[in-house]
Amino acid sequence: MTSTVPALGTRTAEGSALQAVLLDMDGTLVDTEGFWWDVEAEVFAGLGHTLDDSWRHVVVGGPMTRSAGFLIEATGADITLPELTVLLNDGFEDRIGRTLPLMPGALRLLAELAEYEIPTALVSASHRRIIDRVLTSLGPQHFSLTVAGDEVARTKPHPDPYLFAAAGLGVDPARCAVVEDTATGVAAAEAAGCQVVAVPSVAPIAPAARRTVVSSLEEVDLAFLRGLMTEMR
Repeated sequence: MTSTVPALGTRTAEGSALQAVLLDMDGTLVDTEGFWWDVEAEVFAGLGHTLDDSWRHVVVGGPMTRSAGFLIEATGADITLPELTVLLNDGFEDRIGRTLPLMPGALRLLAELAEYEIPTALVSASHRRIIDRVLTSLGPQHFSLTVAGDEVARTKPHPDPYLFAAAGLGVDPARCAVVEDTATGVAAAEAAGCQVVAVPSVAPIAPAARRTVVSSLEEVDLAFLRGLMTEMR
């Protein structure tokens, strides 16, 4: 298990305004946003309900409490939020145990950040049990810090997870580059004052101040991230 206690001795990159890179997990590093929806559909089918595909954009990228709570209310399913949370996490963990596709460019970017000793954190709305399973594929050595959605009082779209990660790494949130795939994650990162790279997975995300939109993680490398910080000056 990767601890949420910051690793000692992490260093910022000399000669660069970029102090750290904070990465979302589902839909950003691993191609799993579709997995969550499939599991939600399967669980509710077992409860006798069919999910409306339009709801997918409502639940994507959000914390379990929000997405599960919305689906209970929308369907009227006879299940409590804690019961549903267990079923969804169990189903998702089973799914990623069978296959876990990485997003194109994910391992290359992580390897480059490690090579140049850029402090890197994984910041996800997923629960700790899910993060630890995914880390076996991503490589826990790539992260100085990991933050799970069930380890902060308020998860995305609140800024708390990114503020917690920046504080844990001992860096300025304004000098952190965040890579996200959903509007919920982007909102959290921007509220924390970070520079954001959006790689939309399910729904479009428009460019904005302090936000750069790219079509693939393959467009993102260390030079690109450092360039974003240079543009801020």
